[in-house]
Amino acid sequence: MSSKENNVQDIDTKLAERKAELNKQITEQKVAVDELSNLKKDRKVYVQQRNSNVLFLADKGQTLSSCKKKVDTLTKELQSL
Repeated sequence: MSSKENNVQDIDTKLAERKAELNKQITEQKVAVDELSNLKKDRKVYVQQRNSNVLFLADKGQTLSSCKKKVDTLTKELQSL
C-alpha cells in the first residue's frame, strides 16, 4: 500500500469515528430534551459545572432551549460531514 492509500484510509476511519461520536452525542441530547420536556412544572433542574461535581440550580426552560440548540448544532455538523 502506498502512503496515499494509508492516508485516505486514516481519514475515512477518523471520519467514521467522528460520525459515530456525533450520533452518540445527538442521542444523549435528544434524551435530555425528552426528559426535560416531560418534567412537571414544579420540578427543579440542576446543571453540573464542567470538570467538577458541583451542581447549580438552573431554569428549566433555559436548559431545555440550550439542549435543543445543541441538538441542532450537532445535527448540522453531522450533515456537513
